[in-house]
Amino acid sequence: MPNLLLPSVATILTQRDETPDVRTYALRFRDPDERAGFAFTPGQFLELSVFGFGEAPFCLASSPTRGPDVEVTVRRCGRLTDALHTLGPGDEVGLRGPCGNGFDVDAARGKDLVFVAGGIGLPPLRSLIWNVFDRRREFGRVTILYGARTPSDLVYKDELRDWERQADVTVRVTVDRTGPGWDGTVGMVPVLFDHVELNAATSLAYVCGPPIMIKFVVQDLLKRGFAAEHVISTLERMMQCGVGKCNHCCVGHRYLCRDGPVFNVREITEMWE
Repeated sequence: MPNLLLPSVATILTQRDETPDVRTYALRFRDPDERAGFAFTPGQFLELSVFGFGEAPFCLASSPTRGPDVEVTVRRCGRLTDALHTLGPGDEVGLRGPCGNGFDVDAARGKDLVFVAGGIGLPPLRSLIWNVFDRRREFGRVTILYGARTPSDLVYKDELRDWERQADVTVRVTVDRTGPGWDGTVGMVPVLFDHVELNAATSLAYVCGPPIMIKFVVQDLLKRGFAAEHVISTLERMMQCGVGKCNHCCVGHRYLCRDGPVFNVREITEMWE
């Protein structure tokens, strides 16, 4: 985009309900030149605006390996997201970005990859997971651990089943509270570590979810021998401007919207010291 402070207009192509309050939107830039020139890295985010209601950051949930159209997965939790959930195919929104640093995909080549997500934390990892699957020969074994509050709160249910069918991929899912028809694991996300074999020496771990989940997952990974720089997570604050100018997302000497939102655990620890 020529100006990161000026929204571009995008059209909603499709929408898909993931849970009762979470929806995935496929978006296409109205301007063909912007559509052709848009490039991003998994882990980056967009500032999405609903005209007349405001703007907020949302991670890119699709992969750059899958064409110029993009997807965002949004939980309904406030004025702007309420307004977004009233829109559908053919309606228009504003997009600024991509913002932030994203995951270093090339640094993961040749490694075993462990993805650990909780709730609505799966969408940013989905972007990287798709990227890895589309370049499958470049990476080692893939382990995906995912949890949500209840079975109905799990996002990408069909994709989870598809991912499990991939060669050299292990998928384990848990819920905090069981529900009708659920016969899987019950418990917080860290219980899934007891159901898989991980080799810390050959692996990178990517963690995304609620802060309390990230805290305990990171502690568990470190105890299992993962180096702090090999555990990569995302941080969130109100990344209002997206370009490090409004100061809302400043932590220590870093701006999460510009220097992040992706950091390894060593960098996160240094920020809070």
